[in-house]
Amino acid sequence: MRRLHPVPNAHLAPSAHVLAERLRTTRRHSLTLCEPLSAEDMMVQSCPEASPAKWHLAHTAWFFESFVLREFLPGYRVFHPDFSWLFNSYYQSFTAFPEKRLRSSFSRPSLDEILRYRGYVDGALEHLFSRSVHPEALRRIELGVNHEEQHQELMLTDILHAFFTNPLRPAYKPIPPPDESGGAGRADAPALRFVSFEGGMCEAGSSGDGFCFDNEQKRHRVWLEPYALASRLVTCGEFAAFIADGGYRRPELWLSAGWDAVQANGWRAPLYWTESSGRWSVFTLHGEQSLSQAKPAPVSHMSFYEADAYARWAGRRLATEFEWEAAAEKAPGAGNLLDSGHLQPWPAAEPDASQSPGPRTHRHLLEFPAESSAVPCQLFGDCWEWTASAYLPYPGFKPLAGSLGEYNGKFMSGQMVLRGGSCLTPQSHIRASYRNFFPPETRWQFSGIRLAS
Repeated sequence: MRRLHPVPNAHLAPSAHVLAERLRTTRRHSLTLCEPLSAEDMMVQSCPEASPAKWHLAHTAWFFESFVLREFLPGYRVFHPDFSWLFNSYYQSFTAFPEKRLRSSFSRPSLDEILRYRGYVDGALEHLFSRSVHPEALRRIELGVNHEEQHQELMLTDILHAFFTNPLRPAYKPIPPPDESGGAGRADAPALRFVSFEGGMCEAGSSGDGFCFDNEQKRHRVWLEPYALASRLVTCGEFAAFIADGGYRRPELWLSAGWDAVQANGWRAPLYWTESSGRWSVFTLHGEQSLSQAKPAPVSHMSFYEADAYARWAGRRLATEFEWEAAAEKAPGAGNLLDSGHLQPWPAAEPDASQSPGPRTHRHLLEFPAESSAVPCQLFGDCWEWTASAYLPYPGFKPLAGSLGEYNGKFMSGQMVLRGGSCLTPQSHIRASYRNFFPPETRWQFSGIRLAS
């Protein structure tokens, strides 16, 4: 058996009782998210970056079997010897694995067998918890829970793409009624204002108080010049003005690689926007919606290049990841996340009267109102926010030892950092120090724009 090395972490894992309950809740939720799907839906892989829902269910069981049960449960026997390599994702030092783009060809094992696999692993984890659990096993189970929450978000993101490529454009769930505050039926978003921050010497990275991934360490000092962040995310209506102004036809707005991507891919709008007879619609997990319905909601599913071009068009820029984190550390870690059930970006609420810097202005989009001392909203949830920061290691960063060291560190090249979570991120999963990352041309994630100055 391959011996994995201890996982370094600055905090102690939760008690076995608390962690066991969170594990059960997370494992059940993955199955709940699949309830609207047919067995055929769960086989679809509509682009090389995505994975079938069936594979997500198997891979998350594989993670616990490979990194917890095989080492810490004496006498454990793997469910199936071929699953050790079949459902590996990218852990080269663990075992060989099939090409990612081929996952939709795994008609066998069947969905029923994968569900039995999950049940087998769950039973073994319960047996492990009935014993005295090694502290290292607890740390890895906590990592596994957070890993599965990542795959819950990815699974729904992948289903959205799969249903968009289906000519019938099916809905994952029916459109819910607007909430009491107006919700998706809100006619317009609050006026866009800017919130000032003094900057200075700040700390970034995990404080060690609670779980974190290795790429959030070590906490370190950064110097920030005074800056300002937009009070909310850019909306679909505002991005439509960029399109109407020829944003996708003006090379002066784009980074060189971004303009190349526009030309090579024929981009004319964010992913999931479709034009017919001069009218735009936006595809969501609730099905097709008109742009007029989506207008006040945050725009999403765009690349870093598109976010950067929009910011340049608006006379602003994207925040660095450290500017974002310094602002978010002061904000409540709540928002339109997966737990809300909206499953799509939601319009920002009007600020409290005590925070409002003045009456709403009706000036042109680019003539933003004066900066204020209000707290930015939508820092957590709705859309992952592209930052201007490349995904690089923090000072003193050390990847986890053994195969788990491949979790984050090996991707620290050619990627950009996103912050804040999306409408599909579980509430318990997100925090101010969390660093997501994708290549700059990625569009299938719920990624959006917050302007900075």
